[in-house]
Amino acid sequence: MGKRHRSKFLRGPHINPTAVSGTETAADLIDNAFLAYNGGRLREAARLFADRMLDESVTVGMSLTGAMTPAGLGMSCLIPLMEAGFVDWIVSTGANLYHDAHFALGLALHRGSPFVDDIALRKQNVVRIYDILFDYSVLLRTDYFLRQVSARPEFQRAMTTAEYHYLIGGYLRERERALGLTGRSVLGAAHACGVPIYTSSPGDSSIGMNVAAQALDGSLLRFDVSGDVNETAAVVFDAKCRGKSGVLMIGGGSPKNFILQTEPQIQEVLGIDEKGHDYFLQITDARPDTGGLSGATPGEAVSWGKVDPDQLSQSVVCYLDSTVGLPLLTAYALARRQRRTLKRLYERRAEMNAALVVAYQRARAARDQRALAAEGTE
Repeated sequence: MGKRHRSKFLRGPHINPTAVSGTETAADLIDNAFLAYNGGRLREAARLFADRMLDESVTVGMSLTGAMTPAGLGMSCLIPLMEAGFVDWIVSTGANLYHDAHFALGLALHRGSPFVDDIALRKQNVVRIYDILFDYSVLLRTDYFLRQVSARPEFQRAMTTAEYHYLIGGYLRERERALGLTGRSVLGAAHACGVPIYTSSPGDSSIGMNVAAQALDGSLLRFDVSGDVNETAAVVFDAKCRGKSGVLMIGGGSPKNFILQTEPQIQEVLGIDEKGHDYFLQITDARPDTGGLSGATPGEAVSWGKVDPDQLSQSVVCYLDSTVGLPLLTAYALARRQRRTLKRLYERRAEMNAALVVAYQRARAARDQRALAAEGTE
């Protein structure tokens, strides 16, 4: 009988973990015991992030959805990631940034139970985010702070959401110091680290609601959404000119699309020759089969030009709760990787925008020719 050839499908490492002792670090536990199913995907994600995405040549963007900051993940994970140079720019829901401000203002959010009488909560002026409870005055005091700051002269103009968040972050950082607090605010830390933070739907949060209210009083503050679209594209274009672009997506929603659409903006709309993001890492509980963007796979993103097809193997999707996945991913990266030099992209926005304009002007004629040629293909 001839020699039997081993199947190529059986070449992976044997499943042979050591017994959990209780003395392991989180990173050691992930490497040793997270071997299959979504544990296996989290291990792959952690290694992709630490081993490849955190190379000095990679610019890392993060999208953030779900009520992460009310749950304390801003303080426990996002601030350490920014300060270590592991996240270079962010697209977040406005709600996460609004709730982030509570902590810098010294306002209290409490752990509670999701199994409470919401009518009773309303009568007692208590607000609930699943199992997080806080007094209604937290909202009112945060609203007042935002209105007072946004009424200042430096805010009386059109600006990108990155500019607005940078300015607000500076005031939140001052308030932290005045209260004797440190490491409380994502916006404050982003201000200090030069990490630009964008909001894909600036009107869809209490920040946007307060800005809208001030418009009724004659405020000149306006969010420049076109500026956000072009500026985020400029960040990615700069990343690809200098090295690689990686995206870490916590949840899905509008921020996920906004961080990924930078590549179609560069390629399809501006006509610049590019191939897509190099690394795609997502933690989500959204299914792909419903057709929603939140659950759309990296393979689907390739078809849109959002992800480089040659780099599709450098993609991982973890189907688990972000409040579980993000702390573990953060712990792994901080344990396995040295701090990176801060890229301070906020301070380079004008330079990056100018480079994008030059590339666009060179590509515009060819882009229009391709569009005209496409008219006869249907």
